[in-house]
Amino acid sequence: MAGALQLLIACAGIFGSFSYFAVLQEDVYKTDYGGEKFQFTFLALLVERGINALIAALGVAVLGGSGLKIPYMDISLSGMSQMFAMAGSNEALRYVSYPTQVLGKSCKMVPVMAGGLLLGGKSYTVFEYLQVVLITGGVVVFNFGGKAGKAGADSTYGLALIAFSLVMDMVTGGLQDKVKKSTKELNPSAKSAKPTMHESMLWTNVSGCLIAGALALATGHLTDGIAFCTRHPEVLNAVFIYSLASAVGQNFVYYTVTEFGPLLLTTVTTTRKIFSTLFSVFRNPNNSLSEMQWGGCALVFAGLLLDVASKFFPGKKAAPKKETEMSQVKGEGKAKRTSKAD
Repeated sequence: MAGALQLLIACAGIFGSFSYFAVLQEDVYKTDYGGEKFQFTFLALLVERGINALIAALGVAVLGGSGLKIPYMDISLSGMSQMFAMAGSNEALRYVSYPTQVLGKSCKMVPVMAGGLLLGGKSYTVFEYLQVVLITGGVVVFNFGGKAGKAGADSTYGLALIAFSLVMDMVTGGLQDKVKKSTKELNPSAKSAKPTMHESMLWTNVSGCLIAGALALATGHLTDGIAFCTRHPEVLNAVFIYSLASAVGQNFVYYTVTEFGPLLLTTVTTTRKIFSTLFSVFRNPNNSLSEMQWGGCALVFAGLLLDVASKFFPGKKAAPKKETEMSQVKGEGKAKRTSKAD
């Protein structure tokens, strides 16, 4: 029950923080600043990752570290692959329609599970496979069933960027699983060998910040973006505020990764889009959903209920055959000795 309560708090933190983050970020990109708009994604990512790294460093300084040997390379590599995934999906928007990009990224749970199998050495239950199928299928149906107008033509290059982003999601999920495994191997005598959430958050964001800085420099987003912010200083203030919201959300994200694993985290972040859309529908009656979209929502909620049910009502694991046989032999031997004594 305690684990379920912790998961509920983590989910609430992720939903609240990143929903607020999304609203602020949308305002930054859609606001007209004297006839021009902010388009310097990699500069924004550099600021966001930098602030996240600073908040994580503060968390380590105040709350302390794990005192364990940390697989810094694995954590840093997961931060780099995570940044490449974000860069790929963000850049794809220049070449494909927004529905196409969202549809592609809605399948993120599948590569994350594949990464756990191939890179993290994990195994999954039938319930987890079924949950991924239900939620991924629900999000796909939800996006296909929209009432929006025709999307623009999608270029092959844009679709390739989405595919690249999904591959990086797979690598990130696998590396996050591998971090747990490597930490246990590096600390065989430790009772609970895992880095703290702030240690994971720190090294992931430091490496991601380096990648974002390199991309910002290579694309001209750094110099042109700084010039834009000099002309419109309110943009930098807005980016700073939503970066703080991101930092708060990342505390819940890394808590979820540390305690429950990357697949469950992806489940939460994927379904957040559905909840955000439903909130927008209930808030504004003009934003109605089609019957197919409601069907997609039903599939997502079925997947979530399956996950909740598996945590509240875990099945009893059968005792290993060898142990059962040994206990029977011991029991028979004890009975024989007792009968002889009698």
